[in-house]
Amino acid sequence: MPHQTLSTSELLSHNRLAWDQQATQQCEWSRPVSVEAIAAARSGQWQVHLTPGAMKPGWLGDVKGKKILCLASAGGQQAPILAAAGAQVTVFDISDKQLEQDRMVAQRDGLSLSTVQGDMRDLSIFADGTFDCIFHPISNLYVPDIRPVWRECYRVLKGGGKLLASFYNPIVFVGDRNPEYAEEGVIRPRFTLPYSEIDHLNAEAVAAKRERGEALVFGHSLTEQIAGQLEAGFVLEGFQEDMQPTPRFLIDQFLPTFIATCAIKR
Repeated sequence: MPHQTLSTSELLSHNRLAWDQQATQQCEWSRPVSVEAIAAARSGQWQVHLTPGAMKPGWLGDVKGKKILCLASAGGQQAPILAAAGAQVTVFDISDKQLEQDRMVAQRDGLSLSTVQGDMRDLSIFADGTFDCIFHPISNLYVPDIRPVWRECYRVLKGGGKLLASFYNPIVFVGDRNPEYAEEGVIRPRFTLPYSEIDHLNAEAVAAKRERGEALVFGHSLTEQIAGQLEAGFVLEGFQEDMQPTPRFLIDQFLPTFIATCAIKR
């Protein structure tokens, strides 16, 4: 079947609704943190995650008084913890239902944080040099082009500010998803990079994902992910890989498929 054509606005609208649905169902990334976790953060015992494992020491440091942008990371998890730890937090996300989770925790626990709905590639609502840090856990697979994300991050950070980002090793997007191959222990390359479900899947498969309310994703190359940050002006200060604790694909069992970077605006 021929590929299904979607405009960028249609794609973003679909993914927004998909994440609204995820939030309503309280998926893994939509379950608000507990009252106990907020209390612990207020007393100085806290952590937030770019990947499943612990973040490298020193990447975030003391957040008290820092202006932090939680970019495309709503869901009532990282932002409330950082706010409870003393940061001035703004959460920016395309899904208002995800943002509702942050607002709920803030109201429940008496936290001060701001929420803004929008496309991660357009941060024009913020002035140049607004933030000390941007916390951007895995999410840029939901937009077709990520270089605008890096450019906007660079613009809204203060000099010396940090961009903490994570993303999938693009190798996870290359293999055929047929479960029979996984059962046989076979990794069969099928797709090329950069990967796009709109372009690589047939119209029937795309329509089925849309009908189920599943977000459409993109697999960006390491050139886009890492060189894209460098081209935006960042200096890469730290790099981390992490294993998938609950492998979704066979390849997850053989190499770390989570990548995180710490970049500095000089």
